[in-house]
Amino acid sequence: MRRLLLIVGSILVSVFFLWFILRDMPLADVWARIQQADLLWVLVSCVLASFSLWLRAVRWYAMLDNQPIPLRTASYIIGITFVLNLLPLRAGEVARSVLARRYGVPIVTAATSILLERLIDVLIVVVLLSVALTQVPSIPTEITRAAILFGAASVIGFTVLIVLARSPQQAFAGLQRVERALPVLKRFPIETIFRNVLTGLAPLTHVRGLVTVFGWSIVAWGVSIVTLLPMFFALHIQGVNILLCAVLGTCLASFSIAIPLSVASIGPFEAALVAAGGLVMLDQVPALSLGFLFHGISVVNYLLWGAIGFFGLGLSPRKVMDSAQAEASAETTMEPDGSN
Repeated sequence: MRRLLLIVGSILVSVFFLWFILRDMPLADVWARIQQADLLWVLVSCVLASFSLWLRAVRWYAMLDNQPIPLRTASYIIGITFVLNLLPLRAGEVARSVLARRYGVPIVTAATSILLERLIDVLIVVVLLSVALTQVPSIPTEITRAAILFGAASVIGFTVLIVLARSPQQAFAGLQRVERALPVLKRFPIETIFRNVLTGLAPLTHVRGLVTVFGWSIVAWGVSIVTLLPMFFALHIQGVNILLCAVLGTCLASFSIAIPLSVASIGPFEAALVAAGGLVMLDQVPALSLGFLFHGISVVNYLLWGAIGFFGLGLSPRKVMDSAQAEASAETTMEPDGSN
């Protein structure tokens, strides 16, 4: 029953977003523009998308420093992760932890590495979006100032968390003092969440880990942005700041992908590209064409490398999904009493 509700909910979310962006849209013009796309530039974007995915595998491999897992295996697992993340509730993340354990990586280490990825990705996206919004002429000055302050606050907050991760005992002592002052906080699993965050940030508490993880993260996000640029040439989009639109589109698309309920992010992803196009005064038809074509390339890329991952590890999608569901069920069973 729960699975059926997830499927129905995901379909409804995708349908809603598609209805929202397609209403009053000349779909014949959108389809015609996609058909006229330059295939050479589309191919360039496909290659860059594959390279971006490989860079994320390298980053995860670097996070698993001193763990018994080869880079090739890490790449296979990342491919499987991204293709399963097309399903509701990002099933690929649970599958990644389960697969990593098969190759000697402790489940806690794999889970905290994924948490660290999410924290860094959110930080980079927030900073990029904050800077990009300051370059949009149509946005009021008050909003651009707020964006800068929000970006700066995110960096400061992340830095404070790293400092706390260097002295976890003092951090937990401080948290306990806060809970004593505000007993209502004890009703929430704040201590568990806090412990998981600090554990995930542990690799960043030394210079080598900080430089390695952030270095690969910046390169991976840079390539992700560059991956979108050939799409503008493929669709013959001119007269707008394509670099700014690429940054905005990549950031907003990443937020849309984070929506847990949708069918392969269909709908939210396209809406994100239309919103990005609107910020740089790009007409809706080319913006929606950009969204559909780029999303299609991304999905095909995930399917390709997911298939390679399953073949490389000698596993079937059903077997991986069953293992991931068993792991998720075990975690759910352990949650009520707060035990680990």
